[in-house]
Amino acid sequence: MPMARKRPQTLRGWAINVLLEAGAIQECEQHGWAQDRADPHARERAIDIARHDPPNGITADEAVMEVREILASTGDICPECPGD
Repeated sequence: MPMARKRPQTLRGWAINVLLEAGAIQECEQHGWAQDRADPHARERAIDIARHDPPNGITADEAVMEVREILASTGDICPECPGD
């Protein structure tokens, strides 16, 4: 699913922002799909952020789980880009 330009204030939107800021995912410039950058250090940074600074009303475990779920569901290529 393409990433929304303006994410709603949801746990999923928060987790996508954390992953983007940590450099664990990037957005396809043409189509908006999230792409896994396969950077283990960036993934760890995102998980650390989730663990130590979860959104209000969300436990650290819930925040980490959401970050991991998004990583697990994100491919490393854009399905709409030809030749990737």
